[in-house]
Amino acid sequence: MVVLSLFLVLALVLSACSSRQDGSGGSTGSTSSGSGTQSQSSTGGGSGQDDKVVVGFSVGTMKQERWQREVEMARKYAEEHGFELIVQSAEDDANKQVQQVEDMLTRGIDVLLISALDSESSGVVVEKAHEVGVPVVAYDRLVRNGDLDYYLTFDNVRVGELQAQMLVERYPKGNYIWVLGGPEDNNAHLLKQGQESVLQPYIDRGDIKIVLQQWAKGWSPEEAMKIVENGLTLANNDVVAVLASNDGTAGGAVQALAAQGLAGKVGVSGQDADIAALQRIVEGTQTGTVYKPLQNLNKTAMDFVYALARKDQAKVDAMLAGQFENGHIGTVDNGYKQVTTFLMDVIVVTKDNIVDTVVKDGFHTIEEIYKNVPRDQWPNV
Repeated sequence: MVVLSLFLVLALVLSACSSRQDGSGGSTGSTSSGSGTQSQSSTGGGSGQDDKVVVGFSVGTMKQERWQREVEMARKYAEEHGFELIVQSAEDDANKQVQQVEDMLTRGIDVLLISALDSESSGVVVEKAHEVGVPVVAYDRLVRNGDLDYYLTFDNVRVGELQAQMLVERYPKGNYIWVLGGPEDNNAHLLKQGQESVLQPYIDRGDIKIVLQQWAKGWSPEEAMKIVENGLTLANNDVVAVLASNDGTAGGAVQALAAQGLAGKVGVSGQDADIAALQRIVEGTQTGTVYKPLQNLNKTAMDFVYALARKDQAKVDAMLAGQFENGHIGTVDNGYKQVTTFLMDVIVVTKDNIVDTVVKDGFHTIEEIYKNVPRDQWPNV
């Protein structure tokens, strides 16, 4: 009887193992949401260990078009490559983001990809991740004052240079209003560095005068509108350009200009190639934007964190040696160390090259961009 019982137990154990193995042979996709958490899971077509790979992606907000796009691209990548992606959005609450990361760590993620809401205070996230052996990769927004493993971003100093350049080429003399980004975001400071490098010679010669320079907390369009309103008052509406640090602040700037009958008469910069900005560009109320091909950043980030999670050292080493498209490897000082950084390429977009850039890339369609423009004024595509 004892021998028979042992055989029965062994048979049950083998049957359970077989069921688990058979269950991983198909392909399943699931999405769960709640309290700002969304998980995309796909367990088919992997290498045998893919079903064990879990990547956490922490974003600061899903309110902006850009982040909705990027999360969707990351989900699609996870599904195609057969690993679990846990996405959590803090909805502009830095404390909530820390709590959400702690939750992901308890759920057993292999790598943390994070776009930090508050660059200065997010170093604690790195400490918590490293305590459980999880590497941290910062996505577009730098994590400062911590032992950050890697950083992927666009060359934000270059973005700032291009923003200022598009304005000084068209408006080399006159009064400028300078709308900086969110001071809590390290990218805003890098942009300022690039913007300043272009503007300073014009300022030193007396060709350009900055009538007002202010930070727009949280990159708020409403804050930007107030800044431009105040600048126009100080200059008695005698302003030739508004150096706006992204398309959201550019939108606020254009609102303030329109209220004074100046929309289309004053140059306005931007970045991100948001659809509203592209519409303003073809309508003549925004000079241009700096297009950051999000698909390039997202693809590079997902390739890299997937390799880290799989412990595919050959792939990791190859990418760190510069074997990836549309960018190069550099370093960025985060206040703790020089962080190895993937710096992705950027492109200036104006009315003249919209079709050859954002439309060609499939980022936005010609119908979306020109929807407020009479059809006979559309470009031939």
